[in-house]
Amino acid sequence: MNIHEYQAKQLFRAYGIAVPQGMFASTPEAAVQVASELGGEGWVVKAQVHAGGRGKVGGVKVSKSLEQVAEISEELLGKRLVTIQTDHLGLPINSLLIESLYPIKRELYLSILVDRATERVIFIASVAGGMDIEAIAHDSPEQIITVPVHPAAGLQANQSRKVAYNLGLKGAQVKELAKIMQGMYDLFIDKDATQIEINPLIETESGDLLALDAKINFDDNAVALHSDILAMKDPTQEDDKENYAQKYGLNYITLEGNIGCMVNGAGLAMATMDLVKLKGGQPANFLDVGGGTNVEKVCEAFKLILSDSSVKAVLVNIFGGIVQCDVIASGILAAIEQIHVKVPVVVRLEGTNVEQGRALLTDTGLNIYPAEDLAHAAEQVVALAEAV
Repeated sequence: MNIHEYQAKQLFRAYGIAVPQGMFASTPEAAVQVASELGGEGWVVKAQVHAGGRGKVGGVKVSKSLEQVAEISEELLGKRLVTIQTDHLGLPINSLLIESLYPIKRELYLSILVDRATERVIFIASVAGGMDIEAIAHDSPEQIITVPVHPAAGLQANQSRKVAYNLGLKGAQVKELAKIMQGMYDLFIDKDATQIEINPLIETESGDLLALDAKINFDDNAVALHSDILAMKDPTQEDDKENYAQKYGLNYITLEGNIGCMVNGAGLAMATMDLVKLKGGQPANFLDVGGGTNVEKVCEAFKLILSDSSVKAVLVNIFGGIVQCDVIASGILAAIEQIHVKVPVVVRLEGTNVEQGRALLTDTGLNIYPAEDLAHAAEQVVALAEAV
């Protein structure tokens, strides 16, 4: 789960991480009021969307007057922002963050995430702040500092000092960085985050350190334990189909192909999509109905897949372990009857009650095509999608 920058900075403040003075606004009038209350001779107006790269496409602008604040706010609010991290439709701008301007001496990079290779929480830092960390890793890997944190020991003072010295910080700045890193670590652990990124972490002309930007991702599997984090969820920043899927316990991700996929198990779903592509097709979605599915979930899964007008054929690939194949077959028939499925449906069933399931789908008079194995199923669905 992602949250907005202004929400991330609220959490930063609670954990002792210094951030610029600023406030949230959802109307041009509120934005002008915020800027007026902040005072000064300039402000930054930031579009609040769940995507990076905002500054490169006009989503972050500097204003030197209250009139400009109003103009920029009017220009951004209600529009959609397309960045390198969104699709071609972009994301809606429903709110802004108005912040004071600060003289910047240097821009640094600092983040914390789970490193699965070392099975540790790891800090990543660089003197090349303000850039994509992937670009830094590719072009200048020597500029990246990594510090793994042992789960039993937690973040140690010598680790914070190591990062500070490598970033060229001195004196009081070393203690400032240690406070920021400890706040990030505590927030990461307390709220079950998967990544916290500050890019850039700035050094002001006066030598202070401030988190100029803030990005936090949370573990979807743990967010139910944190009501305060769950309350920050913004459904308008997510795909409507994916929001719908969550209501029924379905794991769904929209893709750009024309072959709908319904599978039980994430690994099997990935293998299914790979085989569809190998046979020359393009998956329209990732959809895992889960291990304990039922007729209702299968119906909703079909509705979800077919709500995409680009879908020309559907591939159902079920391995009956926990879920039984006859239950899936009943759900397929119910869905076809309820929502009048017109596209061809290729079904591959294996596992518990597979013979009963196949029998239910035989000679139905419906647009259902049984498959002997996964390779056969993929070949069939690709051919049917091309023929439509």
